[in-house]
Amino acid sequence: MIDLTKQPFYLNEEQVQWVKDTLDRLTTEQKAGQLFCIMGGDYTPEERKALVQEGRVGGILFRPAPAEDIRSWYRPLDEAAQVPLLKAANLEEGGYGAISDGTLFGWPMLTAATDDEKMVEKFAKVCASEGRSVGVNWTFSPVSDLDLNYLNPITNVRTYGSDKERVKKFTEVFIRTIQERGVAACAKHYPGDGVDYRDQHLHPTYNSLPANEWYESYGEIYQHMIAQDLLSIMVGHIAQPYVAQDVNPELSMEECLPASMSRELLTGVLREKFGFNGLIATDATIMGGYCMAMERKKAIPLSIMAGCDMLVFSTDFQEDYNHVLHGLRDGLLTEERLEEAVTRVLALKAKACRIKEEELEPVKVEAAKWHRECAEKSVTLVKQLQPETLPVTREKYDYIRLIVLGKDQFPGGSITDTALNFLKDHGFEAEVYDPFSDELHGTEELSKRRLTLYLANYEHASNQTTVRIHWCPKHALDSPRFLNEENCIFVSFSNPYHLQDVPRIKTYINAYTATRTTVEVVLEKLMGKSEFSGISPVDPFCGLVDTRL
Repeated sequence: MIDLTKQPFYLNEEQVQWVKDTLDRLTTEQKAGQLFCIMGGDYTPEERKALVQEGRVGGILFRPAPAEDIRSWYRPLDEAAQVPLLKAANLEEGGYGAISDGTLFGWPMLTAATDDEKMVEKFAKVCASEGRSVGVNWTFSPVSDLDLNYLNPITNVRTYGSDKERVKKFTEVFIRTIQERGVAACAKHYPGDGVDYRDQHLHPTYNSLPANEWYESYGEIYQHMIAQDLLSIMVGHIAQPYVAQDVNPELSMEECLPASMSRELLTGVLREKFGFNGLIATDATIMGGYCMAMERKKAIPLSIMAGCDMLVFSTDFQEDYNHVLHGLRDGLLTEERLEEAVTRVLALKAKACRIKEEELEPVKVEAAKWHRECAEKSVTLVKQLQPETLPVTREKYDYIRLIVLGKDQFPGGSITDTALNFLKDHGFEAEVYDPFSDELHGTEELSKRRLTLYLANYEHASNQTTVRIHWCPKHALDSPRFLNEENCIFVSFSNPYHLQDVPRIKTYINAYTATRTTVEVVLEKLMGKSEFSGISPVDPFCGLVDTRL
C-alpha cells in the first residue's frame, strides 16, 4: 500500500479520498490512459479533446507558444477532462520554457555562476509565476545532472555545474520555491547525465561511474532532493550498469538496461534504497535512447513494471496505449502495478492540479530586474593573460572588429545588432567582419589599436553530437590566428567550454545565456563600468594544458 499522507505528497483525508474514489471509477482502459503525458502539438484540437474526454490521457505538454494561445488550448481540455490534467512544461530557463513571450531568465549555469542561493529562488519564482499564468502545474526541472564531461552536447549550461554541493544546494532551493508556488518539480535525468560524451536523445548512453562513486555523487544528490519533498523524478535512457549490478549481481553487462526500463535502478534504488514515494516518469519515449534499447511492444509495459508511473510522449499514442493493454493481457504488466502507478499519478494531481490561485501566496515577480541582477553577478572573466587589453576604451582602441559565431538570434533580437548599437552608442567605431571578403595576409598592417571582439553562441541542443566552433571554410579566416600581434577578446554566451577551440586566446569570458541583457552587461564590464564577479561552476579549461597558456 502507498501511504499518500506521507512524504512527498502529504495528502489530507479529503485528498486521499478523492484519489481512492477516482481510482475506483476509472476503467482499466482509462487507467492505462492515465499513464501517458502527450505532446499537445502532435494532435488536432478535436483529437486532444476526445482523448481527454475519454479519460485516456494523464498529462499534456505544449511547446512554447504565446501565452494566450496556450491558455486557449488548455481551456477546452479543462472543461472536458474527467480527471484533472497534469499540464507540463520544461521550466528550465525561466517562463520562456512554457511561453514564447515569457522571460528567458537564463540557463541554470547562469544562476550557478552567481553562487547565490537567493538568485535561484528568484529564478524559480519567475518559472512558477509565468508557468502558472497559463495553467502549468508540472515542470520537467530542475536539471540535477553533474556536468562532468565537457564534451557532452546536451548537459552543458542546462546544469548547475560539476560541483556536487552546489548542485545539491541549488536544486533544493529550486524545488522548495517552485513547489510552494503550486508547480510540481520533476528532477532529471536519473541516474544522471553528464558522464558520457554522447546524447541519450540519439541512443542509450551510460553513466559509467563505479557504484561507490555514483552513490557519493549523483546518488547523494537524489537522496538530498527526495529529503526536500521532491514530488517527481524523470528517468533518462541512461544505463548505470555498476549500480544495477550492485543491486543485482546476477546481471550481465548486456542485461543492464537504460534506467527508464531498469527494475534495479527504479525499484531497487529509488524506491527501496532511497525510499522515494513520489511519481517516476520516463524521459521522452520518442528518443533514440528509448527506442533502440528494446522492442517497443515490450519496452512500454516493461517501463511501468520496472517502476515508472508515467510515460512521456509517444511515437504513436494509440500503438503505445495498446502496448500497455496487451502487456496486461500477456502478463508483462500486472494489474497491481498498474493500480500503483495510477495511484501516484492521481496523488500528484491531488497535490498540483486542484490548487486554486487564491490558495497561493501572492508573489511580486520582477523578472527583468532579477535577470539583469543575475547577469551582473554571473558573467565570469575566466582568463586574462594580457591585463592591458581591458578596459575597452575609446582612448585605447580606434576600431572594434566584431566576429559573431554560431546563432545570432536570441528571443526578441540579435547579438550582432545589440552589440553594434551598444558600441556605437558609446562612441566606438565598430564593424562586423566578413571573412569571405578578406584574403590571406601577413601581420605588418595589424594595429594594436584595433580590437577583435568574438561573441560566440553555440547552444546545446537535442540530437546534435557536438557543441564546437565551426570556423569559416575559407582558411578559417575568422579564427584568432594573430592573437600575438593584435588584441583579441573572446566571449561565449552559451557554452563554457570554448577554450578547447581557442586555447591560446589571452582574454576569455563566459556569460552562459544569450539575451539582450547579457550582451549589454558583458560590454559594460569590458568597458570597466562594473567588475567581473562570476565564478566558474565547471572547469572551463577542460582539463587541457594549453588552454591556460
